[in-house]
Amino acid sequence: MDVLEAFKTTQREGWAHFAPLASITTAPAARLVLHAGIRSGDRVLDVACGTGVVAVTAARLGAFVTGLDLTPELLAVARDNARIAGVHVDFHEGDCERLPFDAAGFDIVVSQFGHIFAPRPDVALGEMLRVLKTGGTIAFSTWPPELFVGCMFALVSRYLPPPPPGVAAPPLWGDPDVVRARLGAAVHDIVFDRDTMLVPSLSPQHHREVTERTSGPVMKLVEALRDAAPEKLAALRQEYERLVAEYFSANMVHQGYLMTRATKNGE
Repeated sequence: MDVLEAFKTTQREGWAHFAPLASITTAPAARLVLHAGIRSGDRVLDVACGTGVVAVTAARLGAFVTGLDLTPELLAVARDNARIAGVHVDFHEGDCERLPFDAAGFDIVVSQFGHIFAPRPDVALGEMLRVLKTGGTIAFSTWPPELFVGCMFALVSRYLPPPPPGVAAPPLWGDPDVVRARLGAAVHDIVFDRDTMLVPSLSPQHHREVTERTSGPVMKLVEALRDAAPEKLAALRQEYERLVAEYFSANMVHQGYLMTRATKNGE
């Protein structure tokens, strides 16, 4: 197995524990569906769909929705979410760097905090644009590097071994200048919007505990440090709680995010 495939395998295993956080991503899913302009009859692809909150929201509007994710455990939850909602979504296990769909097969391609974890942004974005029709809409939600989640990833990365060469930091997708550069001449009419995800928590310490049980990268790091370097783990936890405290008020952690929408140009 090459280095990138090993990296993806680690991601797949880590994100298997994300499902308990589906409830806090539900409201942002509706915001992304609105931002993308999804309507009844649209052919929609939800890339890195996770527990299917965006896919199910779009399907309830009457869209024909396909969802793809790397992690089978999350797809099992997504299928159950679609069943409970009484909608059909065509879910696939797969890699957003190798989308198993025909070119120009979708009117709208979306991703909520998902495609940003693909190790090679140019490859993932190229695939998302390949399966999008000319004149179609690409839309996604991402974490800005200067706000809580972006800062959290930067903090955790200081304690992790360096990623394989060529792997980009996920929060770069939250910088409008980076997004414009990555989309380049492939699109026009780029529109940005911002919102805040409110995450209920009793304290910064509670938020850290939940993150350690549900966030793949943090889980792996805690496992690695617990026996090998307990003093580093203690330092990480202290830094994490100080960071959360900056965004914590009234039993909510305020997690600001960026939404992007653009229209695909002709070939």
